[in-house]
Amino acid sequence: MPKVYNWQIGREMDYPYEGARPTKQFAMLFDTNKCIACQTCTVACKTTWTPGRGQEYMFWNNVETKPYGYYPLGWDVKILEQHGVQDVSGPVYKGKTLFESAPSGERILGYLPEDLDYAHPNVGEDDSLGDMQQGELLQIPHMQWMYYLPRICNHCTYPACLASCPRMSIYKREEDGIVLLDQTRCRGYRECVKGCPYKKTFFNPITRVSEKCIGCYPAVEGGRQTQCTITCIGKIRLQGFLGKPDAIREDNPIDYIVHVAKIACPLYPQFGLEPNTYYIPPVHVPPRYLVQMFGVGVERAVAGYRKVADDEKLLGALLLFGATPMIIHHYKVEAGVSIGYDEQGAELVRVPLSEAIHVRPAFDEKHQAYRTNIT
Repeated sequence: MPKVYNWQIGREMDYPYEGARPTKQFAMLFDTNKCIACQTCTVACKTTWTPGRGQEYMFWNNVETKPYGYYPLGWDVKILEQHGVQDVSGPVYKGKTLFESAPSGERILGYLPEDLDYAHPNVGEDDSLGDMQQGELLQIPHMQWMYYLPRICNHCTYPACLASCPRMSIYKREEDGIVLLDQTRCRGYRECVKGCPYKKTFFNPITRVSEKCIGCYPAVEGGRQTQCTITCIGKIRLQGFLGKPDAIREDNPIDYIVHVAKIACPLYPQFGLEPNTYYIPPVHVPPRYLVQMFGVGVERAVAGYRKVADDEKLLGALLLFGATPMIIHHYKVEAGVSIGYDEQGAELVRVPLSEAIHVRPAFDEKHQAYRTNIT
């Protein structure tokens, strides 16, 4: 099996095909500290891409409540249990990837969900971990915790769905790294569903072929961000392109957040797929839980996020989330403003780093009246 370099685990690993990074890689950032699980992204994706027959159960985008929520049922618990205990203690991953753990005759360690696993899209919603005794007050750090995890297809650098498919129906576009599925070649073997550890490939029982998130490529080709990104009311998302590990651009907001400031982490990097969706971890969750989900860089990411006020360039990048429907390729911070540009250098948006605060006195001298604060 060929060897490929995976920068997220800091070493080479086995993969069924030769490594070939795209010219630019589709990527998305999520700030979990801002997500309120309103599911606007889920509905936007659903109504745009999966309203048809056989697609009723498909959620190319979904938002889960961790630690007890998952779709399909137990997707991460099941694959982690199969994978077994792995050493994730250092920057160079010493455990096995899912490709290296594959049983004899298989390309990747995986499992095929039961039909009923897809019957509980909101399981565990808002369920917290921990107890509060009668009479206790909520304190910081929280005695109870949960957080929301938005998920789409990761458009991985080394996709398990692509590696698993015996028909070579799945391919990764050279121009932007989006992973697509050619349904004219698919025969519905569901090896892609079995292989993807994130369970973001779906089988349509009506058409008898597989389907998956297409990264809203028609919009992306026109310079527009994905549907789930532009409809997010919490402005927790930023979609753009990630540079190659050896060609990082500090004026690219995604490169700056992921590679320079290092406050965004991949989801289960130990699986070995090099996923291209990145999460700013929740600051209130126990580090031990976050490390197994987002890797060893999670504590540094949380510390960096807490100090964002000390880094104007990082603050400027974060304020571009939800600021424009167009893809931002370049940005700069000057004179207290974050400015985003398209690929040709045309200005797209300006966002101030701070906004004026006006405090009105409780007693209005002009009208001889007291103001009452209401919420």
